[in-house]
Amino acid sequence: MTPRHRADVVIVGGGIAGLYLADRLHQAGRDYLLVESRDRLGGRVLSETVNGAAYDLGPAWFWAGQPRIAGLISRFALPVFEQYAQGEFRFEDAQGRIQQGRGAASMQGSFRIDGGMSTLCAALAGQIDPSRILLNTKVRHLSQADGNILVSCAAGVDIEARSVVLAIPPRVAACLDFSPALPTAATKTMAAIPTWMASQAKAVILYDTPFWRDMGLSGDAMSHKGPMVEVHDASTASGSGAALFGFIGVPPDRRDQQVLKAAIVDQLIRLFGSQAASAHAVLIKDWAADTNTATPADHAPLTTHPRYGLPPALAGLWDGRLIFGGSEVAATFGGYLEGALEAADAALVESMPHRP
Repeated sequence: MTPRHRADVVIVGGGIAGLYLADRLHQAGRDYLLVESRDRLGGRVLSETVNGAAYDLGPAWFWAGQPRIAGLISRFALPVFEQYAQGEFRFEDAQGRIQQGRGAASMQGSFRIDGGMSTLCAALAGQIDPSRILLNTKVRHLSQADGNILVSCAAGVDIEARSVVLAIPPRVAACLDFSPALPTAATKTMAAIPTWMASQAKAVILYDTPFWRDMGLSGDAMSHKGPMVEVHDASTASGSGAALFGFIGVPPDRRDQQVLKAAIVDQLIRLFGSQAASAHAVLIKDWAADTNTATPADHAPLTTHPRYGLPPALAGLWDGRLIFGGSEVAATFGGYLEGALEAADAALVESMPHRP
């Protein structure tokens, strides 16, 4: 017999938006369940620990003027530090020729969390009753039944909810089965919203020391040859965990990781000299290959930051009980971590019980 759960609010997606919404619902004394298809929480936030140092394979930065993430960092007393940006940058043209200059530390003024961005997700998860979290539970079908929504999952779990918040990218949500079918305008709109950074692959290259700093370099580089198109210092706050990271510009259908790892080290040797050959690990996360994040429509890289926000076609669905709450529907900080928190705040309001 299929297990049947009940909750006032079901949150689909255990990324930072879903975790923050669950935390807000918990504080308000609301009844909820958080359902995550992965075997971990965090969604696009992913930190990997090597020899006691954490490196972000997903988003790493936040900025001044983002009030929600600042509030959470203060609440949980998380240590932060400014992105390293001292020294000169290097540029590689299409022929592999290297130029050096100043003033192009593009992420100067951004901040990181010491211990990785996953520490923020872990802090939020620590506020939530573990019995209200279902991991390895992939939602397949949502249907209206007797004024509620029945959430059917691949793990043989059914959940009856008063409202459902889709704290996942709209394109991923468009792959779900809805009964009755959503209006055509809604399904077309969901499929048309690009998932921020979903086409990206990120590489983190680990070293014993941040040798580029001793060379008067910031670790910032841009390249027209690749495979990385953009490089930054990814070292820990103390510098004891030395690393560079880069965004890979190779199309998703050509990302052979073993080939990439060798090409990445070769590129760093061109950019930073022979000491770059001493890399002791190359970590790669290909987000385009992660079906919980990207769909085939996301494989084409974005050339500009999309104009996000909640489109009218996605508002008020199923009498306001089907709610979108991922970063891509945030009006002000859409796509960013702050946008995930912003969208969760809006979803919290929308999920309040309807009054006659």
